[in-house]
Amino acid sequence: MELRSGIFRLPMKHRFGIARSSHDVQRTFIVALSLDGQTGYGEATENAYYNVTVEQLAQAAEDLKPFLARYRFEHPDRLWQDLLPRLDNRRFLLAAIDEAAWDLFGKLNGIRPVDYWQLDRNRVPVSSYTIGLDDVEVMAAKIREQPWPVYKIKLGTDHDKEIIRRLRRETEAPFRIDANAAWTPEQALDMARFLAEMNVEFIEQPLPAGAWKDMERIKPLSPLPLVADESCRTEKDLSRCLDAFHGINVKLTKAGGLTPGKQMLEAALRARRHTMVGCMTESTVGISAAAQLAPLCHFADLDGPLLIARDLARGVEIVPRGIRYPDVPGNGVVFEEKL
Repeated sequence: MELRSGIFRLPMKHRFGIARSSHDVQRTFIVALSLDGQTGYGEATENAYYNVTVEQLAQAAEDLKPFLARYRFEHPDRLWQDLLPRLDNRRFLLAAIDEAAWDLFGKLNGIRPVDYWQLDRNRVPVSSYTIGLDDVEVMAAKIREQPWPVYKIKLGTDHDKEIIRRLRRETEAPFRIDANAAWTPEQALDMARFLAEMNVEFIEQPLPAGAWKDMERIKPLSPLPLVADESCRTEKDLSRCLDAFHGINVKLTKAGGLTPGKQMLEAALRARRHTMVGCMTESTVGISAAAQLAPLCHFADLDGPLLIARDLARGVEIVPRGIRYPDVPGNGVVFEEKL
């Protein structure tokens, strides 16, 4: 099996801001796995919060080439298990390879992963559209520019209530709030009470990732569901997240791909928690992979291709009514750049 890879720049349509940073360009890493005339694609974006650079991913992928060149590929689940000892501390790369493996497996066998798992792709949640932190009038203008059924609003400032009051003048669509770990317990409860009256569905990651005791304390007091993101990285975090939150947001790059992501979502459903599949501003390559898990979710945040000015591929489409799967096998990725 041949591994190829490349580093790409995804220019944002608008500067993208969250509580701890902002950027105009998202750098991303694409991998391609080829076997028997077919090629599968996967993606992992650079992320300062998790100390991941595309250069690190490229070097680790280069080191992995000899192993994959002699590897006998039969099934993505087996490949993931065989790679885990080598890449447990490189989950972003593991995710990109696992996504590519499922795309390749689907193309070799003429089936989408979502259908292979016997999930109902006709029953998927509508993805939110993210309004990043900015001057409040700029945030309002973004809503006017992109009418959408549900918005994710980034917060984490000293004027969060004013932001929501202003944006509520633009739309009656439901909001989902993402604090990106910026609040104290007291702020979180105060905001939850305020947001409960503002047509908000849930709050994502109100406290820092390690604040387990505080989360367990505020969880029963919150009038809105609290969903783990930064606290929910891999399957190792799942048990504590199910205790401390009402739901989890699984992102393939953190989890290590579709293989563990599916297991995490199924475990959360068995525990009767809210489930969500999210993204880290990937192109259509990564979003097409994540969309294979959408039928397991109550919520989706797969708007990466809507936020970037230039995409790298064709594949799954995120539309106002839900998710449109292309009539091709694998994750549906048709890569339009050179690797």
